Amino acid sequence: MSGQLTDGAGRGGPRTLPALRIVAPEIDGPEDVVAGADGTLFAGAADGAIWRLRLSVSGAAEEATAVAHTGGRPLGLQLLPGGELLVCDARRGLLCVDPRHGTVRVLADEAAGAALRFVSNVTSAADGTVYFTVSSRRYGLDEWLGDFLEHTGTGQLLRLRPGGSPDVLLDGLQFANGVALAPDESFLVVAESGACRLSRYRLTGPRAGTADTLADELPGYPDNISLGPDGAFWVALARPRSSAVELLHDMPRGVRRSAWEVAKRLRLSLPPHPTARVLAVRPDGGPAWDLRAVRSPYRMVTSVCRTEHLLALGSIAERGIAVCAFPGADGSSPAL
Repeated sequence: MSGQLTDGAGRGGPRTLPALRIVAPEIDGPEDVVAGADGTLFAGAADGAIWRLRLSVSGAAEEATAVAHTGGRPLGLQLLPGGELLVCDARRGLLCVDPRHGTVRVLADEAAGAALRFVSNVTSAADGTVYFTVSSRRYGLDEWLGDFLEHTGTGQLLRLRPGGSPDVLLDGLQFANGVALAPDESFLVVAESGACRLSRYRLTGPRAGTADTLADELPGYPDNISLGPDGAFWVALARPRSSAVELLHDMPRGVRRSAWEVAKRLRLSLPPHPTARVLAVRPDGGPAWDLRAVRSPYRMVTSVCRTEHLLALGSIAERGIAVCAFPGADGSSPAL
């Protein structure tokens, strides 16, 4: 079963995202934000620092501390039960960081004999297996727009078993980005930013090892995914869909590659869009929440995580973390 989440779909269209409060502006470019069971937040910054952030119930920052430094550019994060932090570093590979001592160790920096040049998001299972995505095997983070325009389809989903080396579960993905594990660990959800869809990879049952679509025709380009306490997959949309980009994607490969060469030569970019939008998708692919701010001061939202009372948003293009009250905190949250 899969669902469509086209613009305006689900519960009468998007609701207004509550007013955002920017906290910890000293954190530059927190591409992903994750929350521990006690509500403590962690985020990675453009300079390689890993930050720990404690908020009050109202969302005010009570503490913001740099607890480690990866020596690269951290993207997706995942907290482990023992307190360590899995970190996808776009320049160093898959890392494990201990925020208590500031130590950093490399878990994987290559797969199938090739360097991991653009790992993007990560999740872990109860047995210690780690699943992570590679956005592109052709372009690195600094040239992410090249992959987005060229539409290379070289993204991957990988698995790292305890004591093993990474193996590829899915290849040919369109800018693979966020990844999250279902509450019962029966499947993984992968965000394909370049295809505006959430793909599902089954881990158990008669269809284990196969992939299909959980939700497609998303109203924007999905980035990181987090599993909320409500059992929903919370997805950040980095920007609304672009008809010009999608028209380019329908062109022959040579045209797409030439478009990137021109953009690179002229130093063109895709500026952050003033719309901030996050979705929550049920495990069956149906829509649970659709929240949008059309003139947001906080742009290019690349991650969202939900705590009991708050939503915390990260952005690769902004300073600080954006926090707002969760609209369902009064008990109005839809049942999954």
